[in-house]
Amino acid sequence: MADLKPVTTRSALLTLLLGAEVPRLTTRELVAAASAVGFAEPTVRVALSRMTAAGDVVRDDDGGYRLSERLAARQRRQEEATHPSLRAWDGSWELVAVTTAGRTASERAELRAELTTLRLAELREGVWTRPANLHLDWPSSVEDVCERFTGAAPEADPAALAARLWDLPTWAATARRLLAAAETEDPVLRFTACATSGRHLLTDPVLPAALLPADWPGDALRASHVAYRQWVVDMRRSLTEA
Repeated sequence: MADLKPVTTRSALLTLLLGAEVPRLTTRELVAAASAVGFAEPTVRVALSRMTAAGDVVRDDDGGYRLSERLAARQRRQEEATHPSLRAWDGSWELVAVTTAGRTASERAELRAELTTLRLAELREGVWTRPANLHLDWPSSVEDVCERFTGAAPEADPAALAARLWDLPTWAATARRLLAAAETEDPVLRFTACATSGRHLLTDPVLPAALLPADWPGDALRASHVAYRQWVVDMRRSLTEA
C-alpha cells in the first residue's frame, strides 16, 4: 500500500473532528489521538492554530475545537455518504435540465459542484441525470435554475449509460486498495485509509445493483469506514481517560 498518499496534519485533525460522536473535542483529545497515529504534538498544535485562523475550526473559551459551519456541512455530506438514503428502484431516472441563462462562470461552477454532490452526472451540456434510487434533498440553488423530471432511462441500455457516465472500474479499484489498507496492523496506514475512504465515499454514485459491475465494493467500504471510525472514537476515549 505504498501508493496510498499520506494525509496532512490538517486532514488528520479534520478526520478526527468529522468522525467524532460529539460536537467538540478538547485540545488534549486531538493531540492524544493524532499522536497515536503518527502526528507529533507540536505539529498538531501549529495545525490547530492555522485551522482556526483559516476558519476551518472554531475554538471555544474552554480550549475545545468544533467544526466551522462550512465543514459541519461537509460532515453532514459525509454522514449521508456513509448511510445513503435509498429507495426501491423501478428503473426510472432523474433528469435535471439547466433552464436559466446568463449566469456567471462562478455560478455555473457552483451549480456543477452542487449537482455532482447530489451524485448526478452530466449527460450532455446543461443536462444531468442519475437513476432515481436515492431520496435527494434538492437545494433551492438547484430548484431556482433547473427543471427536474423523472422518467425512463435517457438511453436504451441503462447499464451501458451508467458505465459511460461514471468511471466505475477506477472507483472500485481505489476502494479495494483502501479496504486492503484498513486490514493492516499499522495504525498510521489504517488511519490514512480511513481518512481517504471518507473522501472516496463522497464520490460513490450509489447506483442500483443492476447497473453495477459484479463484486462492487461500495457497501464493504462503507462498513469498513464506519467500523474504523468507531475504533478511532474508542481509541481517543481510552487515551484521554488514561
